[in-house]
Amino acid sequence: MLMMEELMAMRKRLEIAFPNAAGVDVGASSHFVAVPADRAEEAVRQFEVYTADLQALGDWLHECGVDTVAMESTGVYWIALYEVLERRGFKVHLVNTRHVKNVPGRKSDVLDCQWLQQLMSFGLLSGAYRPADEVCVLRAVTRHRDALLRAQAREIQRMQKALVQMNLQLTEVLSDVMGATGQAIIRAIVAGERDPLRLARLRDHRVRADEAQIAKALHGNWREEHLFALEQSLALFDAYQVQLSGCDAKLQSLLGRMARHSSTPSDKPRAKSLAKNAPKFDLRTALYQWCGVDLTRIDGLEVTTVLKVLAEIGTDLSRFASVKHFCSWMTLCPGTKISGGKRLSGRTTPSINRAKLALKMAASNLIRSRSAMGAYYRRLCARMDKPRAITATAHKLARLIYLMLTRGQEYVDRGEAYYEERHKQRVIASLRRKAASLGMQLTPAAA
Repeated sequence: MLMMEELMAMRKRLEIAFPNAAGVDVGASSHFVAVPADRAEEAVRQFEVYTADLQALGDWLHECGVDTVAMESTGVYWIALYEVLERRGFKVHLVNTRHVKNVPGRKSDVLDCQWLQQLMSFGLLSGAYRPADEVCVLRAVTRHRDALLRAQAREIQRMQKALVQMNLQLTEVLSDVMGATGQAIIRAIVAGERDPLRLARLRDHRVRADEAQIAKALHGNWREEHLFALEQSLALFDAYQVQLSGCDAKLQSLLGRMARHSSTPSDKPRAKSLAKNAPKFDLRTALYQWCGVDLTRIDGLEVTTVLKVLAEIGTDLSRFASVKHFCSWMTLCPGTKISGGKRLSGRTTPSINRAKLALKMAASNLIRSRSAMGAYYRRLCARMDKPRAITATAHKLARLIYLMLTRGQEYVDRGEAYYEERHKQRVIASLRRKAASLGMQLTPAAA
């Protein structure tokens, strides 16, 4: 009883931040919408998911004087409703379902939408970040292209399985089965060639293994069912390659429409890109003309990584109040789990943020980089375990991206030696402070 009285007193102390807020519980076949109780005789209504019903939902919200909408959803059921309401001038907040858990008790769609409306009216909910519409189009094409690459990779694995089952040990003599030599041999096998010596003559001059080694690896049993599986997987591989070419053309068209700068990068790329699956056009220049800075100058960021990150976050980061807010949204900041005045854990929040995953992958590739970022990553690996070092380095990369996009400044790498010298001076300064606190003096040893 005392708990209920405290809750009622707390509710009275809360101020209404959004008096014209509505709550929507999004479902696969219907949406439940709640408005303030004094706006309609029936404060909760159910709408179906067809376009005409979504338009009727927007009309009803206008009649009720609603200007802010909070919705929760799983999957992609919210997208159509979100776009309809946004086009009609509503301020729409897609809220995290973890933040709107109801009080213990009975649960229903009606209670959920009313709870959303109440929390939103008090300003207790914040919406998820959604970039501009043109960025959403680019993001959808980029994600679709990644899905095609994953599907194509599965077909390569099936081809390798068929080769191994026929005891054709091509993977033992070639580092890349789908390279120039590997593709030539596989296509010849599918076309009917069975002579190992003739197949070995398709070897590219850059392959380390000689023709005799390749011919030795191509003695197998040539079973009918495995040859059929190999042919089918190769056909699917080629089909996915055609679809990827279409995605590349679409990406080039979208980036061309989004270009805001006519200039090109002033210098050449730092090194030849190792990304084999990069789009087949000048992606670096297209991204530079969109955002105005060359993010590939940051060590560890390949052009494909920059595309993934920009497709997820866009170039307008004004919705983030500071670089700390941006890194927190990417779940790269240390956690603040505190209880009883003690910090229990500093673990970052688990998430599947695609931009975060791309930056963590880029950070892990800095292990051999002779740059300041590479030296930073190796020093962290010496202090802590590798997963934490990767997260901390990805955090640093995210900060650099934010500062470059918001300030329009180029990144200048001062090199590994400069970083190591600065680290050395910081250590010396720290030792001098400790010696002074103990009444001593730090003296360098004689050469």
